[in-house]
Amino acid sequence: MKSLSTRNMTLIGVMTAVMCIFGPMAPQLGPVPFSLTVLTVYLAVYVLGMKLGTIAYLVYLLIGFVGVPVLSGYSGGPGKVLGPTGGYLIGFIFMALVSGWFIDRYYKNIALQFVGMALGLTICYALGTLWLAYTTGMGLAKAFAAGVVPFVALDMVKIVLAILVGRPVRSRLSRAVTA
Repeated sequence: MKSLSTRNMTLIGVMTAVMCIFGPMAPQLGPVPFSLTVLTVYLAVYVLGMKLGTIAYLVYLLIGFVGVPVLSGYSGGPGKVLGPTGGYLIGFIFMALVSGWFIDRYYKNIALQFVGMALGLTICYALGTLWLAYTTGMGLAKAFAAGVVPFVALDMVKIVLAILVGRPVRSRLSRAVTA
């Protein structure tokens, strides 16, 4: 396995810190909180690329899993990760991989990046909805209504924000490396 450079470890640390700062800020909307984690994961994969952005999210998830209160509502621990909203937390891994792949592969095509980010979000929604239904005993329709419907419009805005912020940051980081 290729080792990570000091620069890449630093960037992963910075993006993980961004997740730790903004991820907990989540007002509760029914059984699923409105979280900025979606935006921070998108930013991580946009700025760092698929692999490093996904690693940043995995570090964040591990920090939350061991009990540091960095997850939504300033919570943490295995109970949170395995609880009713845990499917979304696991789904973010796949969202990062799919979104990051589209961003890396189609960097000059913003429309395809948007599609890839929406596809990643759809996978996250699916895993989260299935887990929410399973852990709470809700039917799938009720879990979908509680865990997806209230968030779709705002999550589309987060994709646009990630593109608007992520593109210039990634560009500046790549210029800083070559300078």
